[in-house]
Amino acid sequence: MMYSQFASVYDELMQDIPYPAYADLIHTALNGLSDKRILDVACGTGILSVILAERGANVTGIDLSEEMLTVAKKRAQNRFPSLQFMHQAMQQLAVPDQFDAAVIPIDSLNYLEDEQQVNQTFKGIYDALLPGGLLLFDVHSTFKTDVLIMESPFTHVSQDISYIWETEEGEETHSVHSDLAFFVREEDGRYIRFDEVHYQRTYPVMKYVEMLERTGFTVERIFADWEDEAPEEESERIFFQVRK
Repeated sequence: MMYSQFASVYDELMQDIPYPAYADLIHTALNGLSDKRILDVACGTGILSVILAERGANVTGIDLSEEMLTVAKKRAQNRFPSLQFMHQAMQQLAVPDQFDAAVIPIDSLNYLEDEQQVNQTFKGIYDALLPGGLLLFDVHSTFKTDVLIMESPFTHVSQDISYIWETEEGEETHSVHSDLAFFVREEDGRYIRFDEVHYQRTYPVMKYVEMLERTGFTVERIFADWEDEAPEEESERIFFQVRK
């Protein structure tokens, strides 16, 4: 996936994501955020990183996209100059410190190509956590990849950004290929087009549990769709809260 242009529209596309609710989940699981060391994995443009820093956490963000990190650094530089951002792939995690918690927000884990990369990510995070450290992440449900996302095309129209999103099943079970055409309004009123190709893959809930437990994590809670309720057949976003 190429992120150089996608980074410029990412914040608008994600404006409906309740990032403060994510921070609330971490706050509750850690009994507070003040002075806690948190690793924000696939931090994107740093939206959640900054919210966590606002609540007193010491945050390190990693992301595969240098363009995303450039936006994240600009977001944080005036108010939180100590907030660190590192250019890394999550499945090749190499951080010098250990953390009280790690978070992989907004189905970022689903961008990994295969089970081996998921296992590598879990192992890297496990090693980066202090004893008793928390890992919180969310993924697409199989219902979302197999049914809801297949109902494309989807469209989005706003004053400055529009897109057409088309999907097709990937070769692997519960995987999706997405083709997105973006139309972005320039200052002179003209629109430029750029295209993105995204691939995501998810697994059944118990497969994630198997991978997590094999890594050494203890599963504390599994819930769905931002609610404190167990996943159901038509849940869309599945959350995992686990401990080292």
